[in-house]
This record gives sequence, C-alpha cells and structure tokens, in this order.
Amino acid sequence: MLKVTDLNVHYGAIHALQGVSFNLQEGEIVTLIGANGAGKSTLLNTISGLLPAVKGKVEYLDEDITNLEPQKIVRKGIVQVPEGRKIFAAMSVMENLEMGAFTVTDKKLIADKVEEMFAKFPILGKRSKQLGGTLSGGEQQMLAIARGLMASPKLLLLDEPSMGLSPVLVEQIFDTIQSINNSGTSVILVEQNAQMALVIAHRAYVLETGKIVLEGDAQEVLQNPMVIEAYLGVS
Repeated sequence: MLKVTDLNVHYGAIHALQGVSFNLQEGEIVTLIGANGAGKSTLLNTISGLLPAVKGKVEYLDEDITNLEPQKIVRKGIVQVPEGRKIFAAMSVMENLEMGAFTVTDKKLIADKVEEMFAKFPILGKRSKQLGGTLSGGEQQMLAIARGLMASPKLLLLDEPSMGLSPVLVEQIFDTIQSINNSGTSVILVEQNAQMALVIAHRAYVLETGKIVLEGDAQEVLQNPMVIEAYLGVS
C-alpha cells in the first residue's frame, strides 16, 4: 500500500532522514518508535507532503506521490492527525469536523460522517457546539482523530496520539486506534509509548537519528533487548 525508498530529508543543515526505507501493507498497523529527534514526525510530514524530500521516493498504491501537494495527498486517501492535536481552538466541535471533510462535496455524506463520529466518540456529540479550545486534552485528541476520519482515509497517520494523556485515556485512545484499523483503515503510528504501540501494531520500525536501526514483527521487536532497555524502561 505504501512504500518508502531511500528517503532523505533536510532541515537546513540537519540531515533529518538518512536513507529511510519501509513499507506498509493494506490493513496493517505499523508503528515507528524512537527518541525525540529521531525523525519520526519528519517522516510522517514528508509522506503527507508537508516537507520536501531531497532524495528518495514515496509510493502509495503504486503511484509516486513524493513531494505531491498536501491537499492532493489527502484526496488520494492519506490523512495525518498531527502531534499536539492542532484542532481549531476558536471553532466548535462541529466546525472542526466539517473542516476535516474539506475534500468532500456531498453534504449528506458529510452529515452521515458526522453522525458516525458522534457514535464512535459520544462525548463529541455532547460537546458539538462547544469551542474546541475548551475541551479537555483527551477530548481534543478524540476530536483530532475524528476530524481526520471525516475524509474517510484509507491510510491514517497518527503522530503521538497519547501524548500528555492520563493512563485511562491512553488505553481509550489505543482501543480507538485498534477499532479504526479493524474497520479497514491502515495506520502508521508514531508513538513514544513504545509498550502500548508494540502491543497493538502488526510490525514496527525503530528510528535513531534519522536512520532505521531495527525492523520486524511488533511482538519480536517488543522482546528485543535493545528495545527493552532503550524504550521500555527496563534494564
């Protein structure tokens, strides 16, 4: 479904991604784990068209989408839920959801999708007229995910969805990710909570300073001594 080959990306003088290659099959959850500054968000932003690649290729459904404009990538079925949620704080929950459907022209389809999101996230239905900026952190994360799903993506890119949330809400968010995947959406999950990410993922890649240093079945990566020591807080 998605194939990234020898991807190189620079931030000024910083070589943020150095020859990164990975793939995702349809129906998978693939997680990218690594420390801050490893290049995880850079990779998602490059796939989304927000950052240019200086070398390498991103292919989606056998089409080269490297450096395609972000809005065109969304229309092809790839949607990113960014780190920090980045909801529209001064807009209502309903308006945020409608913004997520900016590529959809059928008003009935948008209305049906809103109802689907309210069924999936009942708290959003109760808060539909409330400004996004007044929601709790967990509610904002649910809104960010729901806004992303409004475009009916085939591939959802999730950047640190559990960041700053309580343990109870973290479990709820990961249950939601599994539910989204079970409904047929493929997922690339960037997550510092390596334990939870590896439990729900099918496969995993470990990034260190812009390079992939380990890849494999998520359960195998979960048992890897280097991963246990570096990312799971166990020596």
